Amino acid sequence: MPPSVDAMPAPGDAASAGDVRMISSKELRAHASADDLWISISGDVYDVTPWLPHHPGGDLPLITLAGQDATDAFAAYHPPSARPLLRRFFVGRLSDYTVSPASADYRRLLAQLSSAGLFERVGPTPKVLLVLMAVLFYAALYLVLACASAWAHLLAGGLIGFVWIQSGWMGHDSGHHHITGHPVLDRVVQVLSGNCLTGLSIAWWKCNHNTHHIACNSLDHDPDLQHMPLFAVSPKLFGNIWSYFYQRTLAFDAASKFLISYQHWTFYPVMCIARINLLVQSALFVLTEKRVPQRLLEIAGVAAFWAWYPLLVASLPNWWERVAFVLFSFTICGIQHVQFCLNHFSSDVYVGPPKGNDWFEKQTAGTLDILCPPWMDWFHGGLQFQIEHHLFPRLPRCHLRKVAPAVRDLCKKHGLTYSAASFWGANVLTWKTLRAAALQARSATSGAAPKNLVWEALNTHG
Repeated sequence: MPPSVDAMPAPGDAASAGDVRMISSKELRAHASADDLWISISGDVYDVTPWLPHHPGGDLPLITLAGQDATDAFAAYHPPSARPLLRRFFVGRLSDYTVSPASADYRRLLAQLSSAGLFERVGPTPKVLLVLMAVLFYAALYLVLACASAWAHLLAGGLIGFVWIQSGWMGHDSGHHHITGHPVLDRVVQVLSGNCLTGLSIAWWKCNHNTHHIACNSLDHDPDLQHMPLFAVSPKLFGNIWSYFYQRTLAFDAASKFLISYQHWTFYPVMCIARINLLVQSALFVLTEKRVPQRLLEIAGVAAFWAWYPLLVASLPNWWERVAFVLFSFTICGIQHVQFCLNHFSSDVYVGPPKGNDWFEKQTAGTLDILCPPWMDWFHGGLQFQIEHHLFPRLPRCHLRKVAPAVRDLCKKHGLTYSAASFWGANVLTWKTLRAAALQARSATSGAAPKNLVWEALNTHG
């Protein structure tokens, strides 16, 4: 289709002012490195190399889409008000710019949602969640500090785990869109409900999650599928592929082969203690990553967690109750870790970066919705409409159910995958995916020298 159907976003002013340099797609692809990075948006070409270290979403999303059209990803993640900021990076216009029918319809739908003001209407969900989290947190404190019953202490651990789940939904929402209407207040809510309450750095989460969204289900780009040596969703991971996120080889060695061969049995037990890995990765990120926005604030928030949680555990009367409290809080929170996996583990995967001309198709093919009645939406925190969320990440979750029929119709019109299953069905699909890869791992040949299992555990990501 010609560029005239490109409904969202509109071409920049620079493209229509004076003589414009015409650039071919071949020339655009030649500028695809971190020190020479061009992208195209709505046919306009921008040299965003100087913007790379300042990009609020991190450098990896830009590097992943370097040298190609990034219109759909840009439109999904940025409000129209962000478009004028690109003018200073303008270098020319694509001479062979085209838009696929699916992308054109997607951009039209995105423009309709924006015109309706849905991206600005957050609803009461954040306020309700904050009140709920506060009530449950203080209830847990009361059960630990004012009750002598071991059962009360165990219940308190469960409440803490449930608070962590709700904090996860809150952090997810606040990382994608404003939840209070005030940037400073949003930041305060992020740090208090995330770093301080759970020990997980919101900066670490944003770095990980933004890359996941841009390269959804790419085995070598999406960190949410890179769980070696514990889990592998595809035998393609048995080829010692390079992780562009972690900047290391995902080694399929003797240790990985052994662990993956039984991953369909170890998946749920590992999810019960998966919180440990997230805490470690979050701490390593804020302490060792070169570029961490507001590093001191992030460290202070994580340090606050490591002050109150160990003190609360230490206030329990004996070691048995302390261990039970920690395990129960982690196990309850493990439900959310399972939910994170259900949306993508059984969906289509690929190797390589996403392409600008099939970004919409990759998002739908790599994602699974969870079927549930409206009264269960609280349990899934918006992940039940993961396809809609991936297409419109800035859309508050209270609107996802409303736009789902339009997304289904769009996928049907263009013959694209729109997958959905019940919560139980999604668990079955995930288990079958893990089992299929496990059976293939048993007969696969490991290509790397075996490492110490302790070393492998310390280097587990995801």
